[in-house]
Amino acid sequence: MASSSPEERRNTPVLPLDTVRERFTLLVTGPEPLTVDGRQYHGLPHRPVPLDELRRLLLQPACPRLTRDAVWTHLVRRSRRDGAVWVLACAGMALPALAGVVRRLTDYFPGEASDVQAEVLSGFLCALASVDVVRPRVLPRLRWAAYRQGHAAVTKALNAPIPVAPGFGPSVPRPPWGHPDLVLARAVREAVLTRTEADLIGTTRLDDTTVTDWAVRHRTTPNAAYKTRHRAEARLAAFLHDEARSEPAAMDALPLPQTTPPGRGATELGEKSSRGMAKNGPESGLLKCGGSPPPSPSPSAPEAN
Repeated sequence: MASSSPEERRNTPVLPLDTVRERFTLLVTGPEPLTVDGRQYHGLPHRPVPLDELRRLLLQPACPRLTRDAVWTHLVRRSRRDGAVWVLACAGMALPALAGVVRRLTDYFPGEASDVQAEVLSGFLCALASVDVVRPRVLPRLRWAAYRQGHAAVTKALNAPIPVAPGFGPSVPRPPWGHPDLVLARAVREAVLTRTEADLIGTTRLDDTTVTDWAVRHRTTPNAAYKTRHRAEARLAAFLHDEARSEPAAMDALPLPQTTPPGRGATELGEKSSRGMAKNGPESGLLKCGGSPPPSPSPSAPEAN
């Protein structure tokens, strides 16, 4: 394959996460790479650990979750205390998780990778300044904030008016129309679900957060959370059926509640799941962040933590 010319490379837009990757590489190369003292954390080498090596270690399935959280608490505090260098360090450390978010969103909104990456990175950086580091699962909550901002931008773009020539009837919506994330957002806008109910369904059905973990974070009982999800999903199913009847052209595009959406388990809506949800690994290979993904260690998002 012939390599691209210098002019073509100059005209190719630089994607935001690629810029982070390149700058992060500069931080961890040379005679004095940016490091964290591994002696302070269980399971890490007893020496200064360069951040690229540290990222690989935290992604290993054998790495204790408490160690991941402790390291991320340290990183976030350094970013707030020491500024730009450690903000960039945090973004570089989170690249596997951010890459997974971007991949998920661009699967349903192709052709706008730069805009999606910019929104995802912006969401991460905003959360970095405010995330509560006393609570557990620091990186998954940062990842979820990045996902929310990216998802909001994609939803806004997909909902933009599309010019239609006079005399044409309804057409089948574009493929992302039936994607579960967009369905939940639409249900909230139509007051079918509250934001809390949509969050419960989204995080426990689409990601690998258990209902028990969600309940703990929201200071309720697992039994109450199951009941809330069951009632919310029943309303959502009725809403989707009513919407389909009012838009005949959308019937074939509508994912009916009893159908298993792509990438989700076979559990039907409204029923308790008897097993953990499968997830996309945090380290997809995108942006050259590493190799194989860890089995399934996360909360409200892929836990590349």
